[in-house]
Amino acid sequence: MRKKEPIHPDKNEILILKKEKTLIVGSGAREHALSRSIFKSGHSQELFCVGSNYNPGITSLCSDFIIDDINNTKTVASYAKQIGCSLAIIGPENPLGEGVSDALSSLGIRVVGPTKSLAQIETSKSFARNLLAEYNIEGNPTYRTFNSMNGVRRCLDMFGNDFVVKYDGLAGGKGVRVSGEHFKSKEEAILHCQTLVSMGSEFVIEEKLIGEEFSLMSFCDGNTLRHMPAVQDHKRAYENDTGPNTGGMGTYSDRDHSLPFLNQEDIEKAQMINEKTAEALKHKFRQNYKGILYGGFMCTSNGIKLIEYNARFGDPEAMNVLSILDSDLVEIFSAITTEKLHQVDVRFLNKATVCKYAVPKGYPASPLKGKKIDVSSVVDPDGLFFASVDTKNRTLIETGSRTVAFVGIANSITEAEKIAESEICRVQGPLFHRKDIGTKKLVQKRIKNMESLR
Repeated sequence: MRKKEPIHPDKNEILILKKEKTLIVGSGAREHALSRSIFKSGHSQELFCVGSNYNPGITSLCSDFIIDDINNTKTVASYAKQIGCSLAIIGPENPLGEGVSDALSSLGIRVVGPTKSLAQIETSKSFARNLLAEYNIEGNPTYRTFNSMNGVRRCLDMFGNDFVVKYDGLAGGKGVRVSGEHFKSKEEAILHCQTLVSMGSEFVIEEKLIGEEFSLMSFCDGNTLRHMPAVQDHKRAYENDTGPNTGGMGTYSDRDHSLPFLNQEDIEKAQMINEKTAEALKHKFRQNYKGILYGGFMCTSNGIKLIEYNARFGDPEAMNVLSILDSDLVEIFSAITTEKLHQVDVRFLNKATVCKYAVPKGYPASPLKGKKIDVSSVVDPDGLFFASVDTKNRTLIETGSRTVAFVGIANSITEAEKIAESEICRVQGPLFHRKDIGTKKLVQKRIKNMESLR
């Protein structure tokens, strides 16, 4: 279904024809942030998008926007060929897992997003753990992989009361279950494992990591990595880190590109793990990882541990880092696809950011859908990012997942939080958000927690 017809050349035809045609795959807030950064590039770009939902922010920047199955390799490749794009950026994980990058590359299109084989670093939990073990990369917790019940009880007994069970594949952020949170007893964990086995699924059981989580994303061309500022996400739906896990209710980053509870050694260790992982992937597959390598880390009393890898920008993390990117994103992406990232100076402003998501009431278990939302009162539209929205009778509506996000930018986390809080409150509708993300009280809680653990 096509939501917006192409803009046909008129008197500006010569100018338009000189533009490089760039395709964005995906239509959430992450892709809105990507589209906005590309649109602001000093290099002339004509944007196209294939998405799974209507996004007014992306549509306003595109020559053409279609809604289709973004996980169907033939569909995406056919559209890319039709528009004659030369560069494609894949936002979400599922198209990577299905091989959309491979299909586009086979057409001679330069792609920011790893091949299906390399994307296993996200699509298979056991692959990621085994890769770090095989190449002796630091940060792996103790773990075991299973495809039957043989040894499961013995493994759980080994971990005592601190264990995690991870479904091996992609599960929309719902494949991880933790003792004390999802399992009240070992028997509940065993029943869950039996369910996974009955489904023919593989899974990983690993030690439960205790500490503070953070994300460190890196631009990667397979040889060179350029690291982005560290960001902390907040998965819990409600304030004070309570309630069910979500896709992420909000994030913050500090002006020094670290986080208040981390030291320089922590940052360097996470960067080193990303670098060694990219090197291991290249060695294993004889392919260069071209895209975003996103390490989800835990700072523990025993140093930096890897929670998991993602093969793309995080959401909301993309909004934090792209909002303060001081280099040209198109130059970075071009360098990734041509393996010339070492020639690019990747800079970020020395600013703090706080991102807050407004989500439908009832989210994540029973979210409202189809209800009207109004963003007309937002003072700074450049800080607003559209996610799970659509239109009905020319009215913007929420569609059941995270709806809109706002990023505040300032010289301190506290100042950035005040901006984000003020603006997200201006979005009208049956929504809620976490008021505590980025507040001095919550940040101080993180600092004290790490001080006690160290």
